[in-house]
Amino acid sequence: MTIPISQFLALALLSFFVASAIADEKPRGVTYDGRSMIINGNRELLFSGSIHYPRSPPEMWHDIIRKAKEGGLNLIQTYVFWNIHEPVQGQFNFEGNYDVVKFIKMIGEQDLYVNLRVGPYIEAEWNQGGFPYWLREVPNITFRSYNEPFMHHMKKYAEMVIDLMKKEKLFAPQGGPIIMAQIENEYNNVQLAYREDGKKYIKWAADMATGLYNGVPWVMCKQKDAPPQVINTCNGRHCADTFTGPNGPNKPSLWTENWTAQYRTFGDPPSQRAAEDIAFSVARFFAKNGTLTNYYMYHGGTNFGRTGSSFVTTRYYDEAPLDEFGLKREPKWSHLRDLHRALRLSRRALLWGTPTVQKISQDLEITVWEKPGSDCAAFLTNNHTKLPSTIKFRGQEYYLPEKSVSILPDCKTVVYNTQTVVAQHNSRNFIASEKAKNLKWEMYQEKVPTINDLPLKNREPLELYSLTKDTSDYAWYSTSINFNRHDLPMRPDILPVMSIASMGHALGAFVNGEFVGFGHGNNIEKSFVFQKPVILKPGTNHITLLAETIGFPNSGAYMEKRFAGPRGITLQGLMAGTLDITLNNWGHKVGLSGEKEQIFTEEGAKKVKWTPVSGPPPGPITWYKTYFDAPEGNNPVALKMDKMQKGMMWVNGNSLGRYWVSFLSPLGQPTQSEYHIPRAFLKPKDNLLVIFEETGGHPETIEVQTVNRDTICSIISEYRPPSVKSFERSGSQFNAIVEDLKSGAQLACPENNQVIKKIEFASYGNPDGACGNLYVGNCTSSNSLKVVEKHCLGKNTCAIPVEREAFDELSKDPCPNTFKTLAVQAKCGLP
Repeated sequence: MTIPISQFLALALLSFFVASAIADEKPRGVTYDGRSMIINGNRELLFSGSIHYPRSPPEMWHDIIRKAKEGGLNLIQTYVFWNIHEPVQGQFNFEGNYDVVKFIKMIGEQDLYVNLRVGPYIEAEWNQGGFPYWLREVPNITFRSYNEPFMHHMKKYAEMVIDLMKKEKLFAPQGGPIIMAQIENEYNNVQLAYREDGKKYIKWAADMATGLYNGVPWVMCKQKDAPPQVINTCNGRHCADTFTGPNGPNKPSLWTENWTAQYRTFGDPPSQRAAEDIAFSVARFFAKNGTLTNYYMYHGGTNFGRTGSSFVTTRYYDEAPLDEFGLKREPKWSHLRDLHRALRLSRRALLWGTPTVQKISQDLEITVWEKPGSDCAAFLTNNHTKLPSTIKFRGQEYYLPEKSVSILPDCKTVVYNTQTVVAQHNSRNFIASEKAKNLKWEMYQEKVPTINDLPLKNREPLELYSLTKDTSDYAWYSTSINFNRHDLPMRPDILPVMSIASMGHALGAFVNGEFVGFGHGNNIEKSFVFQKPVILKPGTNHITLLAETIGFPNSGAYMEKRFAGPRGITLQGLMAGTLDITLNNWGHKVGLSGEKEQIFTEEGAKKVKWTPVSGPPPGPITWYKTYFDAPEGNNPVALKMDKMQKGMMWVNGNSLGRYWVSFLSPLGQPTQSEYHIPRAFLKPKDNLLVIFEETGGHPETIEVQTVNRDTICSIISEYRPPSVKSFERSGSQFNAIVEDLKSGAQLACPENNQVIKKIEFASYGNPDGACGNLYVGNCTSSNSLKVVEKHCLGKNTCAIPVEREAFDELSKDPCPNTFKTLAVQAKCGLP
């Protein structure tokens, strides 16, 4: 057959283009070397944030991921939580906010990468570090050791997770977003406890993981002796200074946990970490060869239900750039966004240049990344924590505030200083809902059982973890004892004392059905001794305890050998002395009757008789029920619980988690008073709210609130670098994209339909304080409020000049020799 010349030429041309396209196509996949991760053939700087899918409902995921991307992130890091996916051996759950596949796909849809931390040990302030309870009862098991039963179940679970990801084509070589994975978690913290079995286990874990899937790199965090096929990474606050570096020349420097604050346990004071400190640590890490930082957490979310580990609050890492409610915490969110932009402007020099370090003094140093003839980026560092300084670099003087890094993406222009915040600040407000007020409460009281009501009998009190098997926080213990009147103190002013030595975590005590008191440990010392005077009577006395766990342990060696619950019970001050009733025969029952009947649901609530709440509070072990309509607007919703004590909360059958406002911090305040109700849990009307109160509170004071960050602030000094948004890079060209680099103080309402309705504070001088609590110093311009109102009132965004002549004539400057700052606080609202 003869092919016409025109057809032949067309086929040849098509073949040429196909061959060219194949030749030009970069390889799909992920590799690495000693400089960086290489994704689909491209070197990358990675800015990552930890967001955990079970800690927020799926309806919130898209918005949280979007805000993370807007904040300059290109990577999301999450654990996979074994105990929620396999709560019963062989029975799996990937529904609702446990749908990890949906979460990962949603990340990929927004063109972000994923670091999948398989674990299966995750810590994460999560019950039993992510291990399901049933694993604890496997015969002869030792967690996280070279132990055949443990390794069998760990491999089986890891294989299930990896196979699921492969089936859904979620790994990068398959076109998915997962570019790296993690096996184990901070094992160096416990490795010595397992001796040789620890060394063998960590090698086995690396071999097992890479054997299951080797298409993306595997990492081990805090593992100095990581096997050759995995990358050891740093966790901590200042990895530029604490990380000894990768344990191989071909491994990049990665920072998998940069703690944005600290998780809180009940009884703790607030945890804070300044945006300036985080930015300083990240800038130094990238200056010293780092190419990935991950903020742990970027959004902490909520420990719904009973998922938090021992004593951990229901609110998790609220001080993250996105707070518990998914709102931007400023200036942390914006200051880090600006940092990411500054580092991206320096990308070419950082990824292809060669570093040189010049030590100017003990505190001052200059790090330059330079590719001869093309790209140059400089990091000027002042490590002194109190004193600013100046530094001379390439013929110019640069001012460096204390403990700061200035970034010069072209080795000439300061576009960012870690200590100088040009971003907006904000303050969070909790506002009582108008639509969800005047709540009408009903109550149902749990019956205090006796030994005759409890089905499980044992000579001594049973260990609490193995009794509850993580199915409830509560378990009843009861015994009975007979006295005649000669056994009891004869004087009316002397009472016997009941003493209970408990291994944790808390308990309420009852004698003959009457509440005696409540005792508890804390996160550091979980065991405690409860001692209270008791009224005993001649005849049969019933002693009943409601023992409680507040989560299972999540860290440390030999977690499977931890114990809780009452271990020794005595009655002191009897006529015959002290009576030990530990071996007096005890009845046991797991859970409350209200839990069994699920009276926190519509159907379950019909199974008990509720009575209106009136008069004085009814006291301990009481259930409360009310209905409320969904609050106005679209802002997040919270429950104010500050006059309650301790217990659990449900809305429409969804558990909001534990509350504990009676455990005060050293500051005399509850660690957490407001509790998140996701909008996804609500109907427009008649939402069922059920509270179980353990020790007694005032339900009439409970308030449904909306949450906003409509209080916005700007705190800008005369010395400040231009906003990093004023610059861009095109190839090797670095340019300013605005004419006036002195853009002044910027304010922007959080929503596009809002305007600045009121200027609540304005001072140009030396004001101090923080957003929500600003105050005037000893120098301020009398025109401050007038100038700010002129520029900002009625606008969605505004810019205020930070220049002396804008506020006062030079001859009328009240403090001409003072270094000036402008501080503004404004309130946004609907027009």
